Amino acid sequence: MNLLESIRVSLRALAANKLRAALTMLGIVIGVGAVITLMAAGQGVQVFVTEQFQGIGTNLLFIVPGTMEGNAGPPISHSIPRPLTMGDVKALSDPFRLPDVARVAPELDRSATLVAGGRQVSSQVQGVTPEFTEVRNWHPVVGEFISQQDLEGRARVAVLGQTVVEDLFPDNLYPIGETVRINGVPFRVVGVMEEKGGTFTDQDDTVFVPLTTAQIRLFSARTASGEYRVSVILVEAVSEGRMGAAAEQVRMVLREQHDIAFEDEDDFTVLSQSDLIQTFGQITGVLTAFLGAIAGISLLVGGIGIMNIMLVSVTERTREIGLRKAVGARRQDILWQFLIEAVTLAVTGGLIGIGIGAAGAQVVSALIEDFRSVVTPEAVLLATTVSAVVGLTSGLYPAWRASRLNPIEALRYE
Repeated sequence: MNLLESIRVSLRALAANKLRAALTMLGIVIGVGAVITLMAAGQGVQVFVTEQFQGIGTNLLFIVPGTMEGNAGPPISHSIPRPLTMGDVKALSDPFRLPDVARVAPELDRSATLVAGGRQVSSQVQGVTPEFTEVRNWHPVVGEFISQQDLEGRARVAVLGQTVVEDLFPDNLYPIGETVRINGVPFRVVGVMEEKGGTFTDQDDTVFVPLTTAQIRLFSARTASGEYRVSVILVEAVSEGRMGAAAEQVRMVLREQHDIAFEDEDDFTVLSQSDLIQTFGQITGVLTAFLGAIAGISLLVGGIGIMNIMLVSVTERTREIGLRKAVGARRQDILWQFLIEAVTLAVTGGLIGIGIGAAGAQVVSALIEDFRSVVTPEAVLLATTVSAVVGLTSGLYPAWRASRLNPIEALRYE
């Protein structure tokens, strides 16, 4: 009996017990569906994180105080950092020493209490310079941003994020000219930023004020040496291809600025967008693999179910096996028949599971705003391959057992 004949006999045997075949496939269907859905969601998280970091700005370098490491997770400072100061900002703004740097935008970030119209909220206050909007590609939707005149005059003006507007002025989407008290200091609202969202924090829950105002009027930002500190320095490279050169120029200038000896380590860290994307990509990748492994347990359960049903099938069809052997069927014919039945159950269940998993991924995308699950060809190929392997391994022992039956004893079996 050739392979095609074995396939025909196997399919006819499965068709004779449709309900049992469907119930047998159920474990594989659930397992593959869960794997596809979870892997699609995990891939969607990676895409979402990448898009969010790319939305921060273009060709960006982040300079933060202290040394950091990000091999096993987000970069975490593990040293007492020397603060970044306005002297560092001035040094990095020299176009002759850093020809590959287009813009420099320092920030001073602090939490503060905001009060307006009888409402009080806690929010993030960022002292920034006019370059912030170009570096971060983030502009006011109404009004204006911090100007150079505001910076030089230490003006008490503020630009509000969308979340702050909703919390403090629910009945006024454009509260230009209104007064907001920040830690008790009155500020006049001059602009409202466009909605930005956020991956890990709500970027719209932010108030922007002139950097000099934040350093002098709002917060204690003076170092022991008398310089004004900043929390982070954003550096925009002239192009994506020159980011490596810009990062090296920043590093050399800051080492000189901080009087770091040749053999000593940096007391600051220069991070690029690709560094952050890679770090968080590793985290989401591990999470996706972990979720896929958990869902894969269902495939193991489904494989055990196939093996169990195939063993029952061998027992029920003992006389049929004996009769086929008596009329000339070889061991390999019986072996192929039961293997094909097991693989057919697993692959069919896998294909149905892929469809259900893809539908589940679409449901996840519909339930979560601004999120898109991604069903990759690799995930589909993996699910199909795993289904076939599960069917093959699950049917191997029952098929071998069926092929070893003695035809005379099989014919006498009741």
